[in-house]
Amino acid sequence: MSPIEKLGRRIRLGVVGGGGAALIGPVHRAAARLDDLMEVTAGVLSSNPERSVADAQRLMIPRGYPDLGAMLAGEGDRLDAVAIMTPNDSHGPLSLQALAAGRHVICDKPLTNDLAEARELVDAVRRSGLVFGLT
Repeated sequence: MSPIEKLGRRIRLGVVGGGGAALIGPVHRAAARLDDLMEVTAGVLSSNPERSVADAQRLMIPRGYPDLGAMLAGEGDRLDAVAIMTPNDSHGPLSLQALAAGRHVICDKPLTNDLAEARELVDAVRRSGLVFGLT
């Protein structure tokens, strides 16, 4: 059963990273739409809060936010999953934040920078019962 059949709608995806002149952002956003089961509904497109919101508007993403915490709080139940495509050293902390908020995660590699952080992330995923995908 597809998400559309199960949920009655597309999966609502929030993206973190990939704004401005980033190479990978357009690839991830296009890939999310390939099978027509997801829609990008919110985004944090830059570590610069003003640029983040402006980039979301420029890319016609319905709601732009200055940071992940604001997006998670602002979207509430309107967000099913978070795709993380930020600089490598932020993947682990952002993944933990999204999982703690009860969101499924799609994350670029590498997931973490060291073994301790990797173990923390594995434990968080197991405790959450959520889907965690690695691109």
